[in-house]
Amino acid sequence: MSTAPEHTPTRIAQHDARTLAIDWADGARSLFDVRALRLACACAECVDEWDGTPRLAADDVPADVAPIGLHAVGRYAIQIDWSDGHTTGIYPFARLRALHGEASPSAANGDGNGERLRS
Repeated sequence: MSTAPEHTPTRIAQHDARTLAIDWADGARSLFDVRALRLACACAECVDEWDGTPRLAADDVPADVAPIGLHAVGRYAIQIDWSDGHTTGIYPFARLRALHGEASPSAANGDGNGERLRS
């Protein structure tokens, strides 16, 4: 478990209908396209636990999928309930921050300071 500022969220909220925003303790902001975040689920239902092969096909996730619930998992992760019925994915903060690093800059946040994971 990391308590480094880059792995510590200060705020997690719906930015708009298609975007989840995470503000980090080091001042960074991540904007995640919610469908891309659903597709990034690494639970055993979505990714083979032995070899890491994806089990979830992009075509299996509705274009309008959305988070309907967020739950803290200790002090290291969130669990997201999705509108497609998926509820087993746990998103560790370190993984979310790594996904932030893979994101491309987006003007969608209005201030140019965030990065967005796109589907």
